[in-house]
This record gives sequence, C-alpha cells and structure tokens, in this order.
Amino acid sequence: MKLQKLLFFALVLSIFSCETTKEKADVSTSEDIKTENSFEFGVWITANKERANEDYAKEFEKYKSAGIDEVLINTGTDPELLKRITPIATENGLKVHAWIMAMNRPGDTIALKHPEWYAVSREGKSCFDTRPYVGYYQWLCPTREESRNHVLGLVEGLAKVEGIESVHLDYIRFSDIFLPIGLLPKYDLVQDEELPEFDFCYCDVCVSEFEKLHHKNPRNIKNTDIDMEWKQFRLNAVRNVVNDAYEIVHKYKKNLTAAVFPYPEMADHMVRQRWDKWTINEVYPMIYHGFYNEEVDWIGFATKQGVEDVKDKGIGVNTGIYMPDFKSVEDFKQAILLAKENGAKGITFFDGPAISEEYLKAIKETKESLK
Repeated sequence: MKLQKLLFFALVLSIFSCETTKEKADVSTSEDIKTENSFEFGVWITANKERANEDYAKEFEKYKSAGIDEVLINTGTDPELLKRITPIATENGLKVHAWIMAMNRPGDTIALKHPEWYAVSREGKSCFDTRPYVGYYQWLCPTREESRNHVLGLVEGLAKVEGIESVHLDYIRFSDIFLPIGLLPKYDLVQDEELPEFDFCYCDVCVSEFEKLHHKNPRNIKNTDIDMEWKQFRLNAVRNVVNDAYEIVHKYKKNLTAAVFPYPEMADHMVRQRWDKWTINEVYPMIYHGFYNEEVDWIGFATKQGVEDVKDKGIGVNTGIYMPDFKSVEDFKQAILLAKENGAKGITFFDGPAISEEYLKAIKETKESLK
C-alpha cells in the first residue's frame, strides 16, 4: 500500500513538473518574440524640397530593404514638406519622426526679427550677432515667453501632420559649455573650466526670473560653475519646454522624442540638459564615441548609463551612432550588439546618406542575426 502511494505521488510530481516546464517554455517563447520585434533600426536624414518624390521613394526603399525601420526627417521645420514626404516613407514601410532643431534656430526668419529672443552669454554677448563656436549656433532663450512659444508653435505645426510617429526635438538644450574632448583641437580650445563666452543664458528675463526665486543676480555670482541654484534654474528652463511640447504633441496623438547627449550626468555637465527629468516618450542619445576619443565599447557603457537612469520612468532609449567614427564593419556590428545588450530599444545612424552599401549589408546581416 505504501509503495502504491509513493508511485502515485511520483506520477503527480512528474506531471506537474512537465506542465511547469511547458509553461516556462511558452513564456520564454513569448518573451523571445517580443524581444525580437522590439529592437528597431533608424536613420536621421535631412530633406530637400527640390528633390522629386521618386528620389525619396528610392532612398526609403533602400533603407527598408536593409532592415531600417524608421526615418527621422529634418524638413527645416516645414510641415508642408513633411506632409509630402511622410506618405512616401510610410508606403515603404518606414515610421516617420519629424526632426526639429529646437532651441538652436539658425536662419529662423521669424526669430531674426526679434533680437531680444536670443540667449546671452556671461560676457553679455547675444547669439543674435555673436555665435559661439560656429556660425549656425543661434540659440534662443528657453525662459523668455515669446521665444519658447515660438519654438512650441513650430512643434505644434509638425505634430498636426498625419502619419508621423513623433515630433523629434534636437538641440533641446543650451549651447555647449564644454565641447566633446575630441573636437577641442578643431577649435584650438582648452576648456578646463566654464568659460564666460560659452556660458548661457544671462539675458534680462533669465536674470529677472532667477532673482524672483533666489533673490540674487546671477551676473554677480563669482563662481557660477558651482552655484547649484543657477544651474538648476537653467536645467528646469529646458525641462519646461520639453514638458510643454509633450502636452502639445499628445493633443494630436503623437509621441515626443529627442536627440540628446550620451547620458544624463554627462548631458548636464556639457550642455545643461538633464533628460532623465523630462516628460518624454523616447530619447536618442548621440553616443558618438569618436567625438570623445573613446573606443567602440564606450557605446555599451554610455547606453547602459542612460538606460539605468530612466528604467523606472517609462522612457525608451535608442542609441545613436555616428557613421564616420567607424573604420571597419566589424566595429560597426559590435556597436549595434553593444547597444542591444545594454538595454537600448533600438539604434539610429547619423546619417542615412553616409551609410555605404557595405554598411547597409552589415545592418541587414546583424538584424537577421538577432532573430
């Protein structure tokens, strides 16, 4: 009798074990399918209204056949051009994101009529007529109501376009207080401290608003680089523009995404940008390892830093890489895998036209290997 009971319990245990193993296998299969479909490939491109629709169709077909899933298109903030191009991309199976230069508005004909809208350096010079680093750096003040509303109006114009996935903010920050170390020789610069000509914004509105909150004038602060209240004020000014943009684009049932510096602490230090504090759907950190004299493995490190910082906030991270930084297909493939292994939901290449046939083939092969 005891032997029969033992055999019965052994049989029950065996059946239970098999069912549990089957359940685990089913769950594993489901998760594998989800993982396979969740890692996406994208490209940043700049549109030209002079190009024919047929040319765009060929370009988009080329990307799709190589395994690209989405295009982030800079139309110069022209919603009409975006309306024309978006259906061509979607017909070729690509998602479209409307890429906009946000606080840096080179050649903005409306903004140029309002010199007071521009960011002012600690030296007292305005980006309206004195541009830091390069001629296309024409930064608007994120605090001044008129300039920020101008940017938000441009965001809304793009958000209204049917068929796009998101409005994609770029240059959503202050001008670089520190350049990437790899770029310093190009400008013959040494940046061991925060230099006044690259420290923004000290316009009358920023000064007045800061004084209301903290009862001191930032122009009189001797060590602005260690004054946390002044630093936080500027981080918040950018954050507020992002959060308002989020409300606008979601009104039109679109997402908000942004191209950002590699990870939040680094972005904070270099350009007054703390993207882990934003209300946003996804970010595309520009992890351009060559700019920082880093090796390819740094792409994995920086990706992981950003992913960890926003893992509880529901913000997707898409690693951005710079095509001219790669000297071999092997390194390029490694970069893609490092992004995925360190938690990115996708990888994006700058820029589309810079991807040779050899590298398009590598994208396709790598994507196939992830299945």
